[in-house]
Amino acid sequence: MTSTAEPGARPAAPTVPASAWRALVVLLIGMFIALLDTTIVNVALPTIRTSIDADEATLSWIISGYALAFGLTLIPAGRIGDRIGHKWVFFAGIALFTVSSFACGISQTDGQLVAFRVVQGLAGGIFVPAVTAFIQLLFPPRSRGRAFAIMGSVIGVSSALGPIIGGLLIQAFGDTDGWRFVFYVNLPIGVVALVLAALWLPRRDPEADRPAAGLDWIGVVLVSGGLVALLVPLIQGQSEGWPLWTYLTLVGGAVLLAVFGLWEVHYTRRGGSALVPPSLFSHPQFTGGVILALVYFAAFTSIFFTISLLWQTGLAHTALASGAVTIPFAIGSIVGSSQSNRLAVRLGRNVLIVGTALVSIGLIWLWLLFLNTTGTDLTSWDLLVPLFVAGLGNGLFIAPNAQFIVATVDRRDAGSGSAVIAAIQRVGAAIGIAVVGSVLFGTLSIARPDAPTSHSAAAIAAVKRQAAENVATGFTDAAAHAMLVSAVFAVAAFALVFVLPRRVDQRGGH
Repeated sequence: MTSTAEPGARPAAPTVPASAWRALVVLLIGMFIALLDTTIVNVALPTIRTSIDADEATLSWIISGYALAFGLTLIPAGRIGDRIGHKWVFFAGIALFTVSSFACGISQTDGQLVAFRVVQGLAGGIFVPAVTAFIQLLFPPRSRGRAFAIMGSVIGVSSALGPIIGGLLIQAFGDTDGWRFVFYVNLPIGVVALVLAALWLPRRDPEADRPAAGLDWIGVVLVSGGLVALLVPLIQGQSEGWPLWTYLTLVGGAVLLAVFGLWEVHYTRRGGSALVPPSLFSHPQFTGGVILALVYFAAFTSIFFTISLLWQTGLAHTALASGAVTIPFAIGSIVGSSQSNRLAVRLGRNVLIVGTALVSIGLIWLWLLFLNTTGTDLTSWDLLVPLFVAGLGNGLFIAPNAQFIVATVDRRDAGSGSAVIAAIQRVGAAIGIAVVGSVLFGTLSIARPDAPTSHSAAAIAAVKRQAAENVATGFTDAAAHAMLVSAVFAVAAFALVFVLPRRVDQRGGH
């Protein structure tokens, strides 16, 4: 009898039960709103600034505070989920995220908004680890890549669609209070996610081993204190003139992170389950991959911050126009994400090289455009091609990058490695916004218009035109400096891709 299977053909992928796909839908709803909120608020910053009289540092905190809190919560939440089950950790995180979104929307002062944004970030960090944990638990190895590819697409698309959705909401509900609906939009999504999570997520994680070791709370405190100490001066320093305390705090943050590293080694030798296992960094490729994740997300998330402020505050466009200008990036991300898994199988690491190269080209193009174009002459058509190129590269990179970085460590460390990468991505986003915001506002210089030659309507109108031109010129020049920083981050990410393995197999190994 002749076999119908060809020699050397891959065995068919095991059938995935419908319940696993239903669970994935719930999990990706959570991932969608968590990543949507990393960028949707960008287009609301100018209206927040005028509505509650927020200063430049507050605008950076609204974005960076969310990202940093998100990143710091990821690893502890993942460990707690391992102990008590991921379903109810996911449920609790979504519930807190929904409530804190409402609190952000009703905030009356900049301090309240920043505080509730931090809580919102903490909530996101609580439920997002359950997404990757459930994919690992519910999908067999040969089907897992497809699930992760879908998740990567959701990450890229939700981040790219944020400015567009934000612009539509502000356009619909007005400049005064429209920014509040940027947060209220999470309420119906959160309620749907809670109902479906209760119904569709498995009550007990299948085949999950409950770790006996407790959580490394000292490590949590040290790394949180170190990162906050680094971020505070980066955000506040420019607006306060870089006093002595900013430099001392930066040094203190570096010292705390060094102590954190030493503590993790000590804690592991005592037999504890370290927050960040030191064994991960015995692999130089993993160390390089972690730095890659940090600098890439610093580049990726900061461009929306720059463009939103330039387009609205500098060029006096509406929030909807500010969101619409990023549509080419969103389209590029969707196209790139849809092909990333197939190209990763065919090209291996080269898909990441192409992705970061396209992002670098797009951001350098934007930098040169801002540098050489008069602000009042800048149109959305000028940004169309470079943003599409950058978006295409982003789509190619986002989905497969974590798989290639995790492949640099032993399989028994894959879970810890994934958690570290996810946390570093969010920390990179926070640092990128802090640095780019400091550069943008630090280099912003707006010339005063000449005094009117007379009190005639024509003379006053001429002064107003000159004032608008000066604002546009000042913001365009500052945006050029900020985009250069983002481009440098992107080029650094391109260089770091070469430390990763050339290929990974279906199970994530070399």
